[in-house]
Amino acid sequence: MKGLLVFGVLLAAAFSQKLFVGDQVLRITASNEEQIALLRELGELEDLQIDYWLSPAQPGLPVDVRVPFHSLQAVKVFLESNTIPYTITVDDLQELLDEEKEAMMMSRKFERSSNSFSFSSYHTIEEIYSWMDNLVAENPDLVSKIQIGHSYEKRPLYVLKFSTGGVNRPAIWIDTGIHSREWITQATGLWTANKIATEYGKDASLTAILDTVDIFFEIVTNPDGFAYTHSTNRMWRKTRSINAGSSCRGVDPNRNWDAGFGGPGSSSNPCAETYHGPHPHSESEVKSIVDFVLSHGNMKALLSIHSYSQMLLFPYGYKTELAPDHQELNDLASEAVAALAALHGTKYTYGSTIDTIYRADGTTIDWSYDNGIRYSYTFELRDTGRYGFLLPAGQIISTAEETWLALMKIMEHVRDNPY
Repeated sequence: MKGLLVFGVLLAAAFSQKLFVGDQVLRITASNEEQIALLRELGELEDLQIDYWLSPAQPGLPVDVRVPFHSLQAVKVFLESNTIPYTITVDDLQELLDEEKEAMMMSRKFERSSNSFSFSSYHTIEEIYSWMDNLVAENPDLVSKIQIGHSYEKRPLYVLKFSTGGVNRPAIWIDTGIHSREWITQATGLWTANKIATEYGKDASLTAILDTVDIFFEIVTNPDGFAYTHSTNRMWRKTRSINAGSSCRGVDPNRNWDAGFGGPGSSSNPCAETYHGPHPHSESEVKSIVDFVLSHGNMKALLSIHSYSQMLLFPYGYKTELAPDHQELNDLASEAVAALAALHGTKYTYGSTIDTIYRADGTTIDWSYDNGIRYSYTFELRDTGRYGFLLPAGQIISTAEETWLALMKIMEHVRDNPY
């Protein structure tokens, strides 16, 4: 382990990567609203530089926070003096990062020597884009690649289109990786895109879906952020746009949509992880999807895949009133999580965003639902906090396999319930 740590430090130095040596992740349990308020105040103390992985939402729900080594004593004293219980879930974040990096390097060596692509590993944006080109080349009658725009740093925004023909058919939109540090989502996206391409014509249900419905799939929805997680800061969540008047960069692309934009379930502070941006759709990564979806005009489902928490969420996040289709969305979510759990026993909770976790303003699925896309869902993939955003690569395949069963339930329902 010591050799691994030295290797990791040397590697980080070579690539000017942000180190997290001694940083811990704490699991906090707030028992009342007063303690929730205290935790929110703690998060606003910028000198501490803490990073909520699961934000303080409501009493009884877990709160996960990454605490830099230099702030550990202050944070623990604060929690203990306010009798807020906590446990340490990650003792040294850098150790997990070093293990993740080494696994990627070993996998890359294997892929090169065997001239293959491993779905059980994490990949860079260059590797993903290259793989997408190969998928299109190998399946020209089913898969094509569309560019819907550019990121802030001028990276192409690529979408895979799965279609068996026809014009402007009903369609399903799927995106992964809108929050760049949620690596399990892009990895699940790769496996899923491959599954769609290879199972068409073999799996009767999927074939029936694709015979009537197109699928649009954006695997790297936040390419600048994703590239930055590889080059510089593994824990980066937001876009990489420059914020006027602030040294803090980036906007939370899942608070930037025109659905309750700027409400209390987001932040007006450019340094916050949930900063909503200067105006709705200010981020080209968001605006490109908005323009594409609206111009398409026949999108019937929008599935946005995040991590972590093991949840399946549907509108609303920005208001407490039930969505007009609440009962149907709830029943379908129940079926989907039951199908998912049947494979590996992974338990998901489900419900509207605001009732299941917290108020969230300006989110993807609230925008899509408000724009007539009935089947709008957010997935929160594995796990429930043991590894958080650093899910070991050994869990990629099992995560993708179980998620596929839930996706199929939803896609079958879309196929069988035209509107």
